[in-house]
Amino acid sequence: MPTPALFAPIDIGCLHLTNRIVIAPMCQYSAEDGCMNEWHLIHLGKLSLSGAALLTIEATAVSPEGRITYADLGLWNDQTYAAMSLTLESIRRWSDMPIAIQLNHAGRKASSDVPWAGGAQFPPDDALGWQTVAPSSAPYNKHHVAPMALEKNGLKRLREAFGAAAVRAAGAGVDTVQLHVAHGYLLHQFLSPLTNQRDDEYGGTLENRMRFPLEVFDTVRTSLPSNKPVSARVSATDWVKQGLELEDTLAFGAELERRGCDMIHVSSGGLHSSQRIPIGPSYQVPLARAFKNELKIPIVAAGLISGYEQAEAIVGTGDADMVAIARTILFDPNWPWHAAAHLGGKVIAPKQYWRSQPSRFRDLFESE
Repeated sequence: MPTPALFAPIDIGCLHLTNRIVIAPMCQYSAEDGCMNEWHLIHLGKLSLSGAALLTIEATAVSPEGRITYADLGLWNDQTYAAMSLTLESIRRWSDMPIAIQLNHAGRKASSDVPWAGGAQFPPDDALGWQTVAPSSAPYNKHHVAPMALEKNGLKRLREAFGAAAVRAAGAGVDTVQLHVAHGYLLHQFLSPLTNQRDDEYGGTLENRMRFPLEVFDTVRTSLPSNKPVSARVSATDWVKQGLELEDTLAFGAELERRGCDMIHVSSGGLHSSQRIPIGPSYQVPLARAFKNELKIPIVAAGLISGYEQAEAIVGTGDADMVAIARTILFDPNWPWHAAAHLGGKVIAPKQYWRSQPSRFRDLFESE
C-alpha cells in the first residue's frame, strides 16, 4: 500500500522530519522563576515518545515581563538556560525526536493568573504582577491595566532579548525556533491595527506595522546557525471588524519567506475580546490553504484536528504540508501511533514499547 500522506517525510530547511505531525506548543503554567522542572521532563518526555515528527516547547518568554503568567517558562538568564538544558539532555537520552521552541513576549496580555485560577490580570503592585508593555497604551479589556507604550530603547532591548533567547535555545539543544506572532501577544499586537496605534515608523501602514516583528525575525535568524530553521506562528485574522485580515498576514508571510523563514504555522484570533470565531473541526484549515496557495515554504494547519482521516485529508489534498495537534495529543499521547495503525503508516516508537503492538499491526513500529 502507498504511504499515507500524513506519514510521508518532509524537510524543513536542513531539518528532516519523518512525518507530517507537529506537536503544537502548549503552555503548562508550571515553571518556577521561568525554569523548567520535573513536570516539564514528564510532560515533554512523554510526548517525545509519541511518534510525532516535531515536538514544540511551549511559549517561552524572552524576558520576565514577557511572561503570560508568573508560572510561564522563560529563557532569559543562566538559570533558565541551565534548567532547560538539563531537561532536554534527559529527554535526548531516550528520544531523537526533533525539538522546537516557541519564543514569545506576551505584551499587554502579560501579568495574568494561571488559567485554572481564573486567568485575571494582576495589577503592577500585586506580588504576582508587573507593569505590562505594548505597541500602544490600549488595554486588552476594561479589567486590564493599560500597558506602557514601548519607546525606541524598549524595542531595541526586546530585539536583543529575542536574539539572546534564540542563542540559548540553540545551546540547550533545540533544533528549530518558532516566533510567536499570534494569539494577541506582543508581535501580533504590532501587526494588528486594533492594538498598534503608533504614529512613528512602527505604526500606521501595514508596512510600518510589520516592521518590528520583521526586525525580531531578522535578529533571531542571524543569531542562529544556518542549519537551525526559523519559523513563525501567525494569527491569520483577528476575527474582528477593522482588525488584521487574511490579506495582511499573507503579505507578512511573503515578507517572512523572503527573509528566510522556513515554515509558517497558521492559527487565528486571540487579540481582541470582541472576536467572533466560527469554531468547528478544521475551522482554520481554509486560512492555512490560503498561505499554501501563496507561499512556497511548508505550511502547518491547526485548530480542532483530532481525526485520523481528517488529518490525512488536510495533508493529502494539499491544504497544508503538516498538521499541528495540541489538546488532541494531551488526551491521547499515542495519537500518532493510532493514526499510523488506522491509515496504514509506520511510526517511530521506543523498542521498549514494541511488544504493545496488536497482532494485526506487527509492522507498525520502526526504530529511530
